[in-house]
Amino acid sequence: MGATNQQILVEFRDVSYTVPAVSAPIISHLNLTVRNGETLVLLGESGCGKTTTLKLVNRLLLPTTGTVLVEGQSTVEWDAIRLRRRTGYVIQEGGLFPHFTVEQNIALVPRLEKWDEARTRERVSQLLSLVGLGSNEFAGRYPAELSGGQRQRVGVARALAAEPPLLLLDEPFGALDPLTRASLQREFLDLAKRLGKTAIFVTHDVREALLLGSRIGLMAAGRLLLLETPENFLKSKEPHAQAYLETLQLVRQA
Repeated sequence: MGATNQQILVEFRDVSYTVPAVSAPIISHLNLTVRNGETLVLLGESGCGKTTTLKLVNRLLLPTTGTVLVEGQSTVEWDAIRLRRRTGYVIQEGGLFPHFTVEQNIALVPRLEKWDEARTRERVSQLLSLVGLGSNEFAGRYPAELSGGQRQRVGVARALAAEPPLLLLDEPFGALDPLTRASLQREFLDLAKRLGKTAIFVTHDVREALLLGSRIGLMAAGRLLLLETPENFLKSKEPHAQAYLETLQLVRQA
């Protein structure tokens, strides 16, 4: 049986996105649902439309045709600021404000939402603990005083700060060294299970997709080629999926 409306947090209905100066659409006739509590991974090469898809969710972009719905409401009808505060957004290096301390970065949206200071401080401390950074040691530091992995942890904490129902993650671990990346992948997987958050996670790394995704959406040239669980993705005969799976074989043979 398909997911009910109550189980769907994000829905793309025949969505296309084009830029006037570019002949081919960046997104073409995309139909996709994201269920409450799942991590949907969008997998594909650079330029395939993954990041554009994310930006269509939080209204950084509006569809040229079709409809994107978040919590049952078209993004065109959402107040843009309200929608973005309902969606935590994580990019490479965390996208932190360099002139803000760790505490100020994490507390940004709660303060914009007029949380009282006691509640905000408690939330910052709770989140730093959740991502493995002690509040006493890290709250007063600036991003330049952190390692890449620490900045990424703070970026995840900031995205979670105002308890949004949806997380958008755009290759958040792509700039990290392999060991740090593997560590943060495991931590994200644990967090996702513990918090039950809904997430859309963009990557070009098939191993990351197989590890983190509840389902994997394989994209190429603005189209969704395949949408499967990791188990079924591994069995897929779709040529692009096969090409990705062959890279795993090459790694094992090396």
